Amino acid sequence: MSVVTRFAPSPTGNVHVGSQRTALYNYIFARQQKGKFILRVEDTDQNRYIEGAVENLLSSLEQLGIEFDAGPGKEDDKGPYFQSERNEIYNREVQRLMDQGHAYRCFCTSERLDELRKEQMEKQTPTGYDGKCRSISSEESDERAKTEKFVIRLKIPKEGLCEFKDIVRRDVKIAWSQVDDQILVKSDGYPTYHLANVVDDHYMEVTHVIRGEEWLPSVPKHLFLYECFGWEAPQMAHLPLLLNADRSKLSKRQGDVAVEDYLKKGYTPDALNNFLALLGWNPGGKNEIYTMDELIEAFDINKITKAGAVFDVQKLNWMNGQYIKNMDVEKYLKEARKWLGDLKVNEDKLDIALMAVKTSLSTFQDVPVKLAVFTGEPSAPEAEAKEMLELESTKLVFKAYAEKVAKLDDLKVDDFKVIMKEVQIETGVKGKNLWMPVRIGLTGEIHGPELGYIVEYLGKEENIKRIMSYKL
Repeated sequence: MSVVTRFAPSPTGNVHVGSQRTALYNYIFARQQKGKFILRVEDTDQNRYIEGAVENLLSSLEQLGIEFDAGPGKEDDKGPYFQSERNEIYNREVQRLMDQGHAYRCFCTSERLDELRKEQMEKQTPTGYDGKCRSISSEESDERAKTEKFVIRLKIPKEGLCEFKDIVRRDVKIAWSQVDDQILVKSDGYPTYHLANVVDDHYMEVTHVIRGEEWLPSVPKHLFLYECFGWEAPQMAHLPLLLNADRSKLSKRQGDVAVEDYLKKGYTPDALNNFLALLGWNPGGKNEIYTMDELIEAFDINKITKAGAVFDVQKLNWMNGQYIKNMDVEKYLKEARKWLGDLKVNEDKLDIALMAVKTSLSTFQDVPVKLAVFTGEPSAPEAEAKEMLELESTKLVFKAYAEKVAKLDDLKVDDFKVIMKEVQIETGVKGKNLWMPVRIGLTGEIHGPELGYIVEYLGKEENIKRIMSYKL
């Protein structure tokens, strides 16, 4: 049987990085197995629907290069598939459950359920539905349904254990007594996630359900539904949580959590994919940089860990910097130009300036800050820089450098390298004492963009002017 996976988010806001990792794992596993990856929008909860959420979802997936496929028998329709458009299927299947005695109408009001929950909490007993309507006869149920509001609940077994195998969690046991009589259809006639996802996974021939560990307690309800319907259940893999540095659950209260937030800050889609893929799974070895094709080839669903994975922003910054550093020059220059904002840089020499900062960027959002050295007068040297300027060797270096630059018609990166070699031979000054004074003399700073590009950007006259501004 061909592998079929799915990503089934709810349209309730921007795409969480945890959800994006779920989509990524489903995608790369399906691609590795030469199977299909389906996108399904779980929009049956109309009260939680947020305008624009679907568009944001599609945009995030597209920007990160995750493509979805047509479902079985839908070769001309790649979706996404919306659960709100499939109510006829859910109604048919829930009626089958009712006819078989696996589901029942519940007429309890929200007020009664609130009071029940309050009472349970006061007594410190497990909260959940008490089964009041389980014993109502079908005749009474049909009659009351004509005039009263109701939901439809699944009649869960109340004794024994639900035992199942999870690809990540291995052998799992959950007592049926801990499982509530799940609502399958709400009073507005829409199915809940639990019914809709089981029905859809069956009809879309999903073979592997890869999702977050928060859904693990719901597995007994889903497996019982498969059993009631007489369907084969898919294999399941419940992914570990993403955590903050303090090992609390990753949440918006402690920083950015949406894919869109990171893209807006100048993180590259390739770096985000690479970073997210390694949160909960590691192919082994020392390499940490992987293309999408390499991730697909290396991925092993059986090596996903159970332990929560820390979302280390410093690690992401390093990884993103590696992607920018190794980016094709033409692609880099095109992307970097988008991040200039109101910065005024000499257009004729903009590419030189951008190349100068390429290796020092963590994100593209850093571009204006890193380019500051090109947009005005050099900074006033700080204490350490001043000490370097006062060395006798610095005076020798400056004098020799200015003389050699003055002899050139123009000044390019390659010229600069030759000049510095000549200055070294002439003065006998090497290493830090050779290079750092020139950087300080031209920029006022000890560290900064690649010096050769700064030299070319400033040009012959400005190089001499800045170096000669110091007493030699």
